[in-house]
Parts: sequence; structure tokens; C-alpha cells
Amino acid sequence: MSNTKMKLKNMKSNKKQILHQKRNDGIPFDSSLFEDINVNRSAVERRAATLSGRRSVKKQWQAAWLLKAVSCIDLTTLSGDDTESNVLRLCAKAKSPIRLDLLEAMGMKDADIHTGAVCVYHNFIKDAKKGLRGSSIPIAAVSTGFPAGNIPLKERLKQIELSVAAGATEIDIVVSRDLVIRSDWKTLYDEVAACRKACGDAHMKTILATGEIPTYTKVAKASWVSMMAGSDFIKTSTGKEPVNATIPVSLVMIRTIREYHELTGYKVGFKPAGGIGKAKQAINWLVLIKEELGDEWLNPDLFRFGASSLLGDIERQLEHYVTGRYSASFRHPMA
Repeated sequence: MSNTKMKLKNMKSNKKQILHQKRNDGIPFDSSLFEDINVNRSAVERRAATLSGRRSVKKQWQAAWLLKAVSCIDLTTLSGDDTESNVLRLCAKAKSPIRLDLLEAMGMKDADIHTGAVCVYHNFIKDAKKGLRGSSIPIAAVSTGFPAGNIPLKERLKQIELSVAAGATEIDIVVSRDLVIRSDWKTLYDEVAACRKACGDAHMKTILATGEIPTYTKVAKASWVSMMAGSDFIKTSTGKEPVNATIPVSLVMIRTIREYHELTGYKVGFKPAGGIGKAKQAINWLVLIKEELGDEWLNPDLFRFGASSLLGDIERQLEHYVTGRYSASFRHPMA
């Protein structure tokens, strides 16, 4: 897909590779690692098309994949009409995402299944803390002028600090898309690195907003820069763009994660977000992760879905598996 693999081989032959098995601390900015990347769009789209053309997993195997998907969902509410009661109901659903009778029928009553996190605006962090009290579910907060990010860097950093102080353990930041479009990679690196420093111990998910980036090549380069600057996750979209997560753009980002891991040993997570509302879509993403990154990434520490309606469809599919009948959507309310 790029010349980056050749660069990695050359680097490994010139100096000893240092492997890490911990949080991504980032590496010094080095444009030579990504400047020659040139993504073959048609090849990416051909590879992505192979996923939907396969036979779907069925029966108990499908149920197992869907339960895995539930554990990787960042259950999200980012609406202008959010209220405390909405957030509290969302938290209750995050703690108990699948009806107990369905879990009992599948022999999973004691499996402690819950979502990967709850994602809210800064103002609702205190409500999320209240709703998640007694659980280990992380609170993620969108920050840095989400969704556009067009505010001064100083204000973006202050937002992060306030969200961390309020109790968020994960911060979703947005990159300055103008820097990506202008290929101002050093400034982008400096901004993302400053955000990572402001996060402290909170994990940082960097949103590229790929629907507003014109080429796959720029998506790949922005992914590299974000990881070099210390991102714990790279994320496709805010969910507010005209085009959000797609399999082809996810494939481009996932392969940069693989290359970065080959170079540094750091495992960076991946989060597709926006437009993922069906159980079949979730399975396609899980298969993509398994084939491109391996089983190690199939856990909520390294893979998440950003979704609000996905959980309802997954629960509906699981009820069909248990009962043989599809239920109405209103039987699986979200919040």
C-alpha cells in the first residue's frame, strides 16, 4: 500500500528495534516515515469489497461475535437535547446492555457483559459518574471544540484539563483538518502531542474526521502523525460529517496501525464511529480487525465502536437467535 514497509525494514537493519508493551508514548517527529506514502485507492476498495461478499457467520458463532461487539461499544449520546435523565438511562443500558433472559438462554448470565465506555459531552460527565457508580465502565468525553475543532489550541487544552478533572478517563479530541489538508504535519504533530500531555493519565482518542479529508493518502499520513504524537486510539469520524466510518478508510487507518506497531512495538487502538447501526456492519468491522491486526486487537482496550443505535440492533439479533423470531425495535430501547 505504501513505501513505509521498506522504510521499516531499512530502519530495523540500521539500528536495534525497541519494543514496548504499554501505552503509546509516541516517538519523535520524523516525516521520512510517512512522506512517501501513496495509497492505491482502487486496491483498498477491492480489498474492502471482499468483506461484504463473504458468507455471514450464523447461529451460535454469530451470537458470540455480537456479544464481543457489545463489549467494544462506546455507547454515545452527543445530541443538542441531551439531559441528565438521558445520560442516566444510557449509563443503565451500558451496565446491562443485553436483557437478562437472553443472557440466561445463551448461558452468559455470569459473563459480566457491559459496553466498552460511555461517551458524553463535558457538561454531562458528572451525570455519567453518577450513573456508572459501582461499575468499571470508563467515561469518555469529547473535547477540543468537538466536532469542528476550530478554536485556539490554548482553549482546546483547557477543555481537556477540565474534562479530566471532572472525571473523564478517556478524551476524544478532533484534529485541525486544515492542517491535514495543507499537509502541515509538524504543526499537527505538535498540537496532538500537546493534547496528549494535557490528558495526563486519561487515554486519548484522536478523531481524524476522514469524511472531510480528500484522499486516502492524507488519511494515512494523518494517522501516522497522530500515533507518533502519542494517541492511544485513532478514530475515523465525529459522527457529524456527511460521510463517517467506511470499511475502505478503516482499512487504510488499520494498516498504518500495523506498520506503526511493527516499528515501535506500541499497540494503538482503532475506533470507527458514525453510521454504524446494524449488527452485520459490526461483524464486518470485527472481521477486518481480526484479519488485519489479529486477535490481540479484538478487545475494548484496542478496539471500539462509536455508536448510539448499534446496541439496539445487536440485542434484536440476539433475541432472534434465542427465540427464532424478530422483535419490534421498540422492545430494545436505548435511552
